[in-house]
Amino acid sequence: MLRYAFYTGCSAKGVAPELYESTKLVAEKLGMELIELEAATCCGAGAVQEKDEFMSLVINARNLALAEELGLDMLTICNTCTLMLREAKFKLDKNPEVRAAVNEVLKEAGLEYKGTIEVTHFLWEVIDAVGLDKIRSMVVRPLKEFNIAPFYGCHIIRPPYLIGYEDPDNPKSIEMLIEALGGNPVDHEARLACCGFHSFWSAEEKVTLRLTAMDTQAAKKQKADFMVTPCPLCHTQLDAMQPEAEEKIGVSIGMPVLHLPQLIGLALGLKPKELGLHKHVISTKSIIEKVA
Repeated sequence: MLRYAFYTGCSAKGVAPELYESTKLVAEKLGMELIELEAATCCGAGAVQEKDEFMSLVINARNLALAEELGLDMLTICNTCTLMLREAKFKLDKNPEVRAAVNEVLKEAGLEYKGTIEVTHFLWEVIDAVGLDKIRSMVVRPLKEFNIAPFYGCHIIRPPYLIGYEDPDNPKSIEMLIEALGGNPVDHEARLACCGFHSFWSAEEKVTLRLTAMDTQAAKKQKADFMVTPCPLCHTQLDAMQPEAEEKIGVSIGMPVLHLPQLIGLALGLKPKELGLHKHVISTKSIIEKVA
């Protein structure tokens, strides 16, 4: 049994509960035991870091220390959480003075960051720890009739010195997983693009919505049945904001977007409703009808 300290992040407990539920269901199927870090807090998503870098380090050092108490590597289901936690770990491990200052604050909560665990993403563990061969053997409902457009999102591939899992200019992990599930990966111009979520803090609304439209239109142009992303922030931007992008830009798109665990769950025989496909903004009816 693979065991992890499960860092849910905010989105999976807020705007994307279907991600939380589908992750737990799929993890159980794959033999992954997720010990939820119920006392963990938001990673800050870069917003805290912009205002107070030291506070951002303290917040994430605390989250890491909670995982260290369990003696388990931390598993995330959000690209931005992955980046923020790995960046904090990188800075704390490389700078003893900063680490000491952070631990002085953590001492008040009876915690200490020691640097004894790693931060990993659900996608990576499915591929490396579970393994694609096992995934193939567990598929009961191949996704052969689906053309699926991967959307990586920025923070699971960049910057390479913090992420470093695969080539940031030509990652293949999601495509490999889609193929293992019997699906057909679709290459498209926006597979490595930004979804626009974080630009909400600094750019005009029309800029962020234009990114949403461009990304989803790129998948539609290549005749994808739907997109899949390993990041709930990307999902929020591409799914929930898609109608607004359509209205603002004056286009009709209608591109469904699935969370990565939902994709896996469908191939493993889980029901669409169990996986929360009915909770999306953009209708997933075309997918549900094919797998019913």
